[in-house]
Amino acid sequence: VQLQACGGGLVQARGSLRLSCAASGRTFSSYAMVWFRQAPGKEREFVAAISRSGGSTSYADSVKGRFTISRDNAKNTVYLQMNSLKPEDTAVYYCAAGGFAELAAWSMDYWGKGTQVTVSS
Repeated sequence: VQLQACGGGLVQARGSLRLSCAASGRTFSSYAMVWFRQAPGKEREFVAAISRSGGSTSYADSVKGRFTISRDNAKNTVYLQMNSLKPEDTAVYYCAAGGFAELAAWSMDYWGKGTQVTVSS
């Protein structure tokens, strides 16, 4: 599976962005899809995950209520709608494919290249 994330950019605080991650291959629906992010000088951290069918989601406490993950298996695409953005959301955002039971970075099977999100105050 090859993953390509896009949709990042520069936005003011309290603004919104929607990230997309398109996957190649016919096995997209076999994987849970996960968003991670990494800020300068910090470790990569979990942001949100969605199960293979889309019926279950999980969020980091820091984004709960502001971010929404969704997927369209017909389009092989996962999305991350980010609302009420804060400067501390500034990071490179990565999409990954793996299992829903273990949402750690080390357990992901495939990674996409990141997309930069910068939130100005």
